[in-house]
Amino acid sequence: MTEENKEVLAAQYDASQIQVLEGLEAVRKRPGMYIGSTSSAGLHHLVWEIVDNSIDEALAGFATHIEIEITPENHIRVTDDGRGIPVDIQEKTGRPAVETVFTVLHAGGKFGGGGYKVSGGLHGVGASVVNALSTDLTVQVFKDGNIYEQSYKRGAVLEDLKVIGKTDKHGTSVYFVPDPEIFQETTVYDFEKLANRVRELAFLNKGLKLTITDLRVEEPVVKTFYYEGGIKSYVEHLNKSKQVLFEEPIYVEGEQDGIQVEVAMQYTSGYHTNLLSFTNNIHTYEGGTHESGMKTALTRVINDYARRQKLMKENEEKLSGEDVREGLTAVVSIKHPDPQFEGQTKTKLGNSEARTITDRLFATHFDKFLMENPQVARKIVEKGILASKARLAAKRAREVTRKKSGLEISNLPGKLADCSSNDPSVSEIFIVEGDSAGGSAKQGRSRHFQAILPIRGKILNVEKASLDKILANDEIRSLFTAMGTGFGGDFDLSKARYHKLVIMTDADVDGAHIRTLLITLFYRYMRPVVEAGYVYIAQPPLYKLKQGKQEFYIQNDEELEAKLKELPASPKPQISRYKGLGEMDAEQLWETTMNPQNRSMLQVTVEDAAEADQVLDMLMGDKVEPRREFIEANAKFIDVNDLDI
Repeated sequence: MTEENKEVLAAQYDASQIQVLEGLEAVRKRPGMYIGSTSSAGLHHLVWEIVDNSIDEALAGFATHIEIEITPENHIRVTDDGRGIPVDIQEKTGRPAVETVFTVLHAGGKFGGGGYKVSGGLHGVGASVVNALSTDLTVQVFKDGNIYEQSYKRGAVLEDLKVIGKTDKHGTSVYFVPDPEIFQETTVYDFEKLANRVRELAFLNKGLKLTITDLRVEEPVVKTFYYEGGIKSYVEHLNKSKQVLFEEPIYVEGEQDGIQVEVAMQYTSGYHTNLLSFTNNIHTYEGGTHESGMKTALTRVINDYARRQKLMKENEEKLSGEDVREGLTAVVSIKHPDPQFEGQTKTKLGNSEARTITDRLFATHFDKFLMENPQVARKIVEKGILASKARLAAKRAREVTRKKSGLEISNLPGKLADCSSNDPSVSEIFIVEGDSAGGSAKQGRSRHFQAILPIRGKILNVEKASLDKILANDEIRSLFTAMGTGFGGDFDLSKARYHKLVIMTDADVDGAHIRTLLITLFYRYMRPVVEAGYVYIAQPPLYKLKQGKQEFYIQNDEELEAKLKELPASPKPQISRYKGLGEMDAEQLWETTMNPQNRSMLQVTVEDAAEADQVLDMLMGDKVEPRREFIEANAKFIDVNDLDI
């Protein structure tokens, strides 16, 4: 830029260039700031913003039933039987309160006005943001014997609040149509995704009934969730396919300084910890003070009990937090009148008093439980002692491993064909099933930024293995070594040598199995890699379609059908089906699956990984019953002709 240009631009920079976004314009301009993204996740987030308001009514003790409907046109209606949003005039705006809630950012009953004791939606942006990002929104309030209604378009009021009829009901109903201009990726709701979160909300709010209905299908699907046991039922649900050490989950609840604390926990015979924490129904993925308070108390109480009961020798090392949490499934849920979250995403609780109160309440009740149930207490302590021995064995194995083949970068695994780039942000590693596919991948790749690591057969099922066994497995060790991030307690994401970790397996049953095993391994032992969005699944084509000189690679049956309709009938198209990656030569593999210009890849999210983990647990866990149920439910989808018999 020349000095002259600079001067001209500097002179032009005056008050007229400062934009003031009025009202909800700011939301439409930068939707991602308010709902995280405009992808499918943001679209589903709209529903939770409205549902959260209804849940707050339930927390305040007024609502008992919340209904969510996906209409045939793919719109959403949320109805509750709470008090109904106030319809009288709001002093500051001079407009009805319901209109203020839906048209003014940071307006709501959660800022200390006495409307709500605890609440999930604290920024007062929920309803107005949904309104701003919808082409149409209609709110109905059932209150004082009247039905009040008001409609909006992209956040603007279409008409004044009016009475449209009489009723003996009370509550609020919100109907909205997501704006396709904002949600360009998709405006189609995923029923399963919504139903899973609705189930979670029912667990977290005992005694609250939630119904979700999908009216888009010929036979409407209705799911109702109601749990008298609350988070205790949640732990039972999480452990339904696992072998448990004692029948009934331990449940603790208490209140101090207006903060309600609930903890439910149960040990399984497995090796993994599944600890979920929530604050005012918001899933705090990154934990926070309430979670660390519970963890500290758990470790202290178990160690103290073991010493008192002489279950551990005086000179023995204390059990670590890791030891006492082995095989634990727990849910920590607190309701806080003034939660301080770290970051807008609300995934980590920062209140220091939450740590003290959760620690105190949980420790008191848990210690009492151990004293009253000596048999269960002994099982818990013994499990911790076994875990401690395995941890020390793993530590020794890790040290030996480091010396022998190194979990250090300096000594990379022999099978790894590394890339020449040292920049992790452009580097990719493909985990390929089998040596033959590995050979084609090595020849076809771009050496500059693509590394290939072939693995032989199915890797170890980490679901059923202790840490020392996992570290003794060559395939897994090669993988950790290649990634460079370290392992377990030594894990460091910043040392990752590749920012794309691509699972490339055959498109058959075995390939899907290996894929699930790998995703479970990453979820269990390399979760930060999944959270950072580094894990991908390659999508090799299923078919090759040839007509004359034209060739097309096709991903699935639907795509094949559509393509055949497009093409002329003559000459007759030739269809060949790829059974595995090994059938492709190096050039084909590069062109279809590895070339960034053409390839299609699925990014694995934490939710996907958690789901894969649950499926694996059901299909390969210790309990036979869930497996049988799954086979009985899904046997009807099997085509006998596809069976290799």
